[in-house]
Amino acid sequence: MVLNRVWIGMFVVAIVMGFSKLIFWQDTFILKTMMDALFDSAKTAFEISFYMIGILCLWMGLMKIGEDSGAVNVMSRMVNPLFSKLFPEIPKNHPAMGSIMLNFSANMLGLDNAATPAGLRAMQQLQELNPEKDRASNAQIMFLVLNASGLTIIPVSILATRAGAGSQDPTSVFIPILLTTYFATLGGLIFVAIRQKINLFNKTILAYVGSLTALIVWLLYYLNTHPSQVDQISRILSYTIMFAFISFFIFMAIKSRIQAFESFIEGAKGGFQVALNILPFLVAMLAAVSLFKSCGALTDLMNGIKWIMIQAGVMTTEFIDALPVMLMKPFSGSAARGLMVDNMKTFGPDSFVSNLSATFQGSTETTFYVLSVYFGSVGVKKSRYAATAGLFCDLIGAIAAILVAYLFFK
Repeated sequence: MVLNRVWIGMFVVAIVMGFSKLIFWQDTFILKTMMDALFDSAKTAFEISFYMIGILCLWMGLMKIGEDSGAVNVMSRMVNPLFSKLFPEIPKNHPAMGSIMLNFSANMLGLDNAATPAGLRAMQQLQELNPEKDRASNAQIMFLVLNASGLTIIPVSILATRAGAGSQDPTSVFIPILLTTYFATLGGLIFVAIRQKINLFNKTILAYVGSLTALIVWLLYYLNTHPSQVDQISRILSYTIMFAFISFFIFMAIKSRIQAFESFIEGAKGGFQVALNILPFLVAMLAAVSLFKSCGALTDLMNGIKWIMIQAGVMTTEFIDALPVMLMKPFSGSAARGLMVDNMKTFGPDSFVSNLSATFQGSTETTFYVLSVYFGSVGVKKSRYAATAGLFCDLIGAIAAILVAYLFFK
């Protein structure tokens, strides 16, 4: 419901502003600009979907090997004590547990190419357990909200972008991003747990969350005292862990003597179909975002917020220049990344605005993109409170990002 209202709302705003600028400001090019942006968004959606076909076929083929060989069941048993509390609807040692674990692991390492296929596979498995196929289950909502909160330990792409833009200290945003995304994830977990009446004070949940918190604190301390090793550690952790997953799947395939090639082909065929299912949802979401941006609504919104802040007597409005990144992130990660890069060019790669933009970019995932792609892949039309919970994560992440940025960069 929320997703539908947001989508319609962006179209209505864009149409009103487009005709207003044409009639009152005599901007004869505004409608052409908007139509070009609309057609470009459809092209971009197709290119994204087309690019995803190969990645989805590869990873979903590997995931199928993992399932048939028993590797996913082994992974499931590792996280079953925690997931059985957070996902009470999922049977013990169900393959969905392993897929969810792989998705979370890839997200934490900043490996989008591996995270999305694993997440889509998890959604398919959760949909098999869903008694109402067009309505999101509690387990699907919990999974997507934790996914959309974007817990990332190593934001590889953001560090690489900052380095490419000429930043003197690309890794300076590492700790702020880690803190921000962790707060957003906790916010999402608490929100959904309250709605689903899950006891977060259960000793098992506290043990797992406490252990993860301790690990993050230790990693923060180590990397803060060894800043020159951030890039090296990120590369080693990211690719070593993911390659270890692949090696484990192949090893289990050999051990269990399954027909690995046939399993891979079967899984890869599913990946191709998933990519086709995603395309219409991508076109719909990117079309609305491109119209909202091209009509000038985003710029006017930022100017309006800045004026209100000044009238309210807010002493500093420097953070407002970075807000477009935060507002765009729930809809499009690539659009938010483009705004982040634009801020680096405008204000300098090591400016407060650029540092805050990078923190916004790494704070959460693309909420509406995630909901559109994941729910669209399994035909769920009624998302219930998933969008509201995802936006709550975005709000927590935005507030945390601003506070952390002023603490670290001012």
